[in-house]
Amino acid sequence: MFKVNFYPNPCKAVFTILFLAVYFRASAQSKLFTSSVFTPVNSFTTGVEGPAVDRDGNIYAVNFQHDGTIGKMAPDGTVTVFVELPAGSVGNGIRFDSHKNMLIADYTKHNILKVDMNTKQITVFAHKDQMAQPNDIAIDKNDRLYASDPNWKAGTGKIWRIDTDGKVTLLDSMATVNGIDVSPDNQTLYVNEKLKIWAYALSAKGEISNKRLVIEFPDFGMDGMRCDSKGNIYQARYGKGTVVKISPEGKIIQEIKLTGQKPTNVAFGGRDGKTMYITLQDQGNLETFRVDEPGREWMMTNKK
Repeated sequence: MFKVNFYPNPCKAVFTILFLAVYFRASAQSKLFTSSVFTPVNSFTTGVEGPAVDRDGNIYAVNFQHDGTIGKMAPDGTVTVFVELPAGSVGNGIRFDSHKNMLIADYTKHNILKVDMNTKQITVFAHKDQMAQPNDIAIDKNDRLYASDPNWKAGTGKIWRIDTDGKVTLLDSMATVNGIDVSPDNQTLYVNEKLKIWAYALSAKGEISNKRLVIEFPDFGMDGMRCDSKGNIYQARYGKGTVVKISPEGKIIQEIKLTGQKPTNVAFGGRDGKTMYITLQDQGNLETFRVDEPGREWMMTNKK
């Protein structure tokens, strides 16, 4: 532990203040990208997924204690059951719209559910029998949703757009898809397919075109993803036990080691949008670490 002597000399006092500011800033920076356990192991089922953060900093994830629930975590990690989903429904991805409604991919019932955060009333916002399972969902600045829809048994997948009136439109068909998110400028839709991350040009009407490969990994797996405010992608590397930070050009910037080996999804939160929460299938819990830029969706949700 260092010791600082304070002197009546104004110049020395200024120097001391500057020294302390630099020291504590450096200390805070050194803790970036260092993961720690956020909730107890096995507090969630192996179906833990879909982390999302509301405007008050509360964190939500599916399947707390048993499948079919949404768990609510205070910033200190205390967990309670927020809602029980309708019988037979099991959630996956969660997002919040600009009206503070919670939107949940209900993969067993082929639904997108909407939860009124004040009354906790649950309604079916969208339904499509042709969906194998709405898995992860992303949301753009106009409250349009984009859903990945993998059919694991068939090895196929689809991308759907869900408009604000609940209309569901097929955007593309491919192999098994999973993580999905929108860039900060709302001009790119990112989707991962097996070991590849693809980028589509996203129009103002929510249409996609000009598919291009961002990056392909040689091993392990991928699950959920989120973009930060600079456009970097944070990709959960299922089986490898890491979250990898990737530039929009496909360059690996950083790889963060987790305690668990099977991260299923990630989300930004905290007081400044720079705290990442990660759901872990093999641990049945969440981990957390600090990052250097706030999340894209956090900035959108918390804009004044």
